[in-house]
Amino acid sequence: MTGITPETSRIAARAKAADELAARGIETAALDARILVEEALGVTATDLALRGGEPVGPEGAERLGASLARRAAGEPVARIIGAWEFWGLPFWLSPETLVPRPDTETLVEAALSLRLDGPHRIVDLGTGTGCILVALLTEWPRAIGLGIDRSVGALRTARANAARNGVAERAAFAAGDWAAALEGPFDLVVANPPYIASDVIAGLSGEVRDHDPRLALDGGPDGLDAYRTILAQVPRLLRPGGHLLVEIGYDQEEPLRQLAAAHGLSPQVRRDLAGHPRVVVMTAMIEP
Repeated sequence: MTGITPETSRIAARAKAADELAARGIETAALDARILVEEALGVTATDLALRGGEPVGPEGAERLGASLARRAAGEPVARIIGAWEFWGLPFWLSPETLVPRPDTETLVEAALSLRLDGPHRIVDLGTGTGCILVALLTEWPRAIGLGIDRSVGALRTARANAARNGVAERAAFAAGDWAAALEGPFDLVVANPPYIASDVIAGLSGEVRDHDPRLALDGGPDGLDAYRTILAQVPRLLRPGGHLLVEIGYDQEEPLRQLAAAHGLSPQVRRDLAGHPRVVVMTAMIEP
């Protein structure tokens, strides 16, 4: 990427960056340019508004140029800056974690709508960045939680994010194969497992296919492998009336309803802002 020199003003650099990204066909060029300029220069939106005429300087021009080149090559902004926001909270990323997505906030909203009383025990299966567990712990100050992931790198990232958001004393993280090694009871189990069918992954956008960890995307031949494992393991861990919440793909509502019923759980489906089925809420039956 060219056109930005040490003498270029901050505000001009943002405009040039937006133009260059737009010329590469990037639909979110203006937003991406603002985020990358702020990150490369270490400034805020307020700094840009009040001191936009200041030059970016040699180091700023170099960092911004490198970031813009990566974005032009198709790397997502979140990967470039190494962090992203979820539920209004900051989360670091690593190569082993997905970028938290707004659709997943539907799962947090669904959990909070359950209005669980008193201290509760939460498990987050496939925790990744820890975003779901951390968001819930910030909303429920008396809750404690456990994040499980196969990836040690993801667990390191999740621990750091729990500390960053002030819930480290109430969050633990451990390596595991879903819920296989756990003993209950738990009030709430949440999961955003891989749910994309294996043969669909090649057709995903390059930003997802080339930069998200395949382990966190690939749900097997029909996209349901992880759900089958989770549904086989979790019901025994739930207290009576406890809940299992999972994020699903837009076309997986009926298979998940059937899986839930087969394992003695009562399912309800929550939709995201686009109206797509996004979360299945499953409740353990209470013995009469």
